[in-house]
Amino acid sequence: MISSDHLLGYALASFVLIVIPGPSVLFVVGRALAYGRRTALATVCGNAAGNYVVAACVAFGIGTLVERSVAVFTVVKLAGALYLVWLGIQAIRRRKALASAFAGVTEARGDRRAAREGFLVGVTNPKALILFGAVLPQFVDRAAGHVPVQMLLLSLVSIAIGLVSDSSWGVGASFVRSWFARSDRRFGLVGGAGGLAMIGVGLTVAVTGRQG
Repeated sequence: MISSDHLLGYALASFVLIVIPGPSVLFVVGRALAYGRRTALATVCGNAAGNYVVAACVAFGIGTLVERSVAVFTVVKLAGALYLVWLGIQAIRRRKALASAFAGVTEARGDRRAAREGFLVGVTNPKALILFGAVLPQFVDRAAGHVPVQMLLLSLVSIAIGLVSDSSWGVGASFVRSWFARSDRRFGLVGGAGGLAMIGVGLTVAVTGRQG
């Protein structure tokens, strides 16, 4: 049902969007530094569950409309592309925000509480809505039908990438805390590069979206 070209293309697009520091990364890094590695990993799992809830809602809502209407497909694509560009501009303007995740140590968190908090971040993350609502539809085969099912299957790729990426950020944060803390400029470089990458993805979605 899903071609290898579509699968690879979506995996690459997902990777670019997911590895850019956003709400989920900021939250996971903050949990790692404030509460430790175990809490960070519990947060990652909760965040992944929240993201998949977004994917399911989008798949059975937007996915059904996309399957039936080229006009809806185009509107969703352009709206998502514009929002991606906006997020990229915001990331550049606020590129030092990553430093705020490296604040203070407080009381310990239970695994369930950490997972719940991660879930709330994941289900309200605007990047998840854009990824699953605007980018994902570009990689489904509308002619093959079953668009919602295709979207659910492809979204598992994003979830897997997100688990690896966010876990890496969380685990790595405990080892590089002192290195980051020595220079705010390093946070700025990460945020600025991420913003430019997001703008690039948004423009690509706008001009090369499939007509399927």
